[in-house]
Amino acid sequence: MKVLSGAMHYFRTLPEQWPDRLGKLRAMGVDTVETYVPWNLHEPHPGTFVFTGLADMEGFFRAAGEAGLQVIVRPGPYICAEWENGGLPAWLPGPLRCHDPRFLEPVDRFFDEVIPRIAAHQATRGGNVVMVQVENEYGSYGTDPVYLRHLADGLVRRGIEVPLFTSDGATDLMLTGGTLPGVLATANFGSGAERQFGVLARHRPQDEPFCMEFWNGWFDHFGEPHHTRDPQDAARALEEILERGSVNFYMGVGGTSFGFFAGANTDDEGVYQPTVTSYDYDAPISESGELTPKFWAYREVLGRYAELPPVPESTTTRLPEQRVELGGRLALLDCLDVLSTGTVRAAATRTFEELGQDYGLAVYRTRIPGPREDALEVSVRGLRDRANVLVDGVVAGVLERDGASGVAVKTPAGGAELTLVVEAMGRVNYGPLTGERKGILDGVRHERQYLFGWEIDPVPLADVSCLPWDRATTAQGPAFYRGTLHVVRPADGFLALPGWVKGHVWVNGFHLGRYWDKGPQVTLYVPWPLLREGANEIVVLEMDGAPAHASVELRGEPQL
Repeated sequence: MKVLSGAMHYFRTLPEQWPDRLGKLRAMGVDTVETYVPWNLHEPHPGTFVFTGLADMEGFFRAAGEAGLQVIVRPGPYICAEWENGGLPAWLPGPLRCHDPRFLEPVDRFFDEVIPRIAAHQATRGGNVVMVQVENEYGSYGTDPVYLRHLADGLVRRGIEVPLFTSDGATDLMLTGGTLPGVLATANFGSGAERQFGVLARHRPQDEPFCMEFWNGWFDHFGEPHHTRDPQDAARALEEILERGSVNFYMGVGGTSFGFFAGANTDDEGVYQPTVTSYDYDAPISESGELTPKFWAYREVLGRYAELPPVPESTTTRLPEQRVELGGRLALLDCLDVLSTGTVRAAATRTFEELGQDYGLAVYRTRIPGPREDALEVSVRGLRDRANVLVDGVVAGVLERDGASGVAVKTPAGGAELTLVVEAMGRVNYGPLTGERKGILDGVRHERQYLFGWEIDPVPLADVSCLPWDRATTAQGPAFYRGTLHVVRPADGFLALPGWVKGHVWVNGFHLGRYWDKGPQVTLYVPWPLLREGANEIVVLEMDGAPAHASVELRGEPQL
């Protein structure tokens, strides 16, 4: 039987919006929705599990059923998905994705919690889950059949009765590393179905052709062009797939990597490529729920293979375009007493993971001896990923991973205080650097000398409601700004920050994600469920320097 599926990540769309997006996905002509399960969202700390809000996986299954959709579930433990660390929790020890007990023990604990919840919704038990994946694109990472068999057996032992599958790129390398005897093998590609399915058939002649990820769009990195794909070109590629087998659109519905959850890649030279906040993916149903030209092109093709439901009437509303003044300013370094989880004193620098921290910032402070009349370079070895540098409280520069090697610093007779505000961008989500550490990995030097004797404040930024806005503030460097958005009726909006450089935005305490003037993303999506009638708080953390007139703009359309 031909499966017609589209991917939607429940953790990238607010639960109040799930019915709208799922209804539109069904109207496109698919009968199934596919989703990953991000381990790091569901188990943020070892043994602490979350299944509410964006993590309400079972609520998503029920919403899909109400929309008339079956569900394909890909529970990891690794998901890629351009998601922070590929979904693997930052607290995991190494090695990863193999049958080492140090990895299997936490995997088994996670599966003990999540798999029975999935099993309860299987079609064999009156629910709508019809397929479950074993790992994800494992052939792109390693070759450990013992590990894959452990996962597959563990899924069955915990109650999975529906068909299992693997998914990999259609190459000899990936299919020989990622498949498992007795488990359906599927392929991931964006075009050339005849050739791709041919490679798959050569390895697995008994398996029905299934493109588990039809890459009909793509994701964006900061500082690179926005990706789009011609709808008619994608529709022709879809037709070629459906003439031969089953399909899952990746993505069917765009979404947002809220908070710190956008991941990263590295290019062929190892240069770091952080992913933008938007996961619109040039999908047929956009990040904000719009039906794009791709939707209509795909619906025409899918209509040849299935009966098409009616398209629901659009209920989309937009906030009026407006400017919001951000009058309050609060320097980050003036409120470490409320933001830090506790000052750590150490001889050498420590990574985020050694500090017990997953995301956010860390403030490192030490003294450079003096006098040193020559301007000697302060350099950070193993910077992950960006550091605002201050000397005696004065901004001296910015260091970036793969960027400038250091900042020149003179020191007077009494020495100078060196402060580094280190920001972690997304952890690499694909390839051999998955599982990388954040912060300062290999120390700080002034010319050839390592600097020791550090005070370190972890600043996870999990909650900005504690900010002391009535406090006098004078410090330079990263700072928070606050303003009020007045709303007559909650509706979607798109927040632009003209003149700002780099930072983060919160709306009513909810972390929308990162912005950066490197682009390509200009506006951040503000979903209507975050807003309330009347006053709404907007908080911006600007890392490098706000414009002279601190304000943001609500715009009527996205600019990605």
